Amino acid sequence: MIETLTSLDEQILLFFNGHHTAFLDEAMSLITGKWIWIPFYLILIDLLFKKLGPKYAALTLVAVVLAIFMADHICASVIRPYIGRLRPCNPENPFSEYITIVKNIHPGGYSWPSCHAANTFALATLLSCVMRSRKFTAMIFIWAVIVSISRLYCGVHYPTDILCGAAFGSVFGYLALVIVSRLYSALPRMYMAIRRPDVL
Repeated sequence: MIETLTSLDEQILLFFNGHHTAFLDEAMSLITGKWIWIPFYLILIDLLFKKLGPKYAALTLVAVVLAIFMADHICASVIRPYIGRLRPCNPENPFSEYITIVKNIHPGGYSWPSCHAANTFALATLLSCVMRSRKFTAMIFIWAVIVSISRLYCGVHYPTDILCGAAFGSVFGYLALVIVSRLYSALPRMYMAIRRPDVL
């Protein structure tokens, strides 16, 4: 069973990593980068403030920071070292001989789960819960899927890395929203308790 899943994982990866063109190499190397998305993030922030107002937009941004911190830190610093799965492009991985490296994108470290998938799906899940718009939800999840596919195209993750990263990220996104919402609703009571210790 495990061998079958591993074989399927590798075949799907080779499907995405094995069809290269100069245009796709350029496009996917940009999509998988971080800085290219800064204008997109600024647009999202602007939408939040227009739809939610300053107070709730600010609270949402706090939740976003918490969600991405949890997704990135737990996946990269806790789960990856424990699982220790080599990236498909890692020279120490025998499978790397079948991988095409794109634009010298050759990250080190471990592979499972994908932090790109975790971070993007954390953001997508959280914002879809806040915005409550079918069009926005479709747009933000399509973006998360495209970023995740770019990781397959570049040969730095297996499909199961992406799927599990997306699952972790979705959980962290929703969890961060719940945590910030609960803390915000508790703040007035906490403030009153501090000002009047006799009030519990």
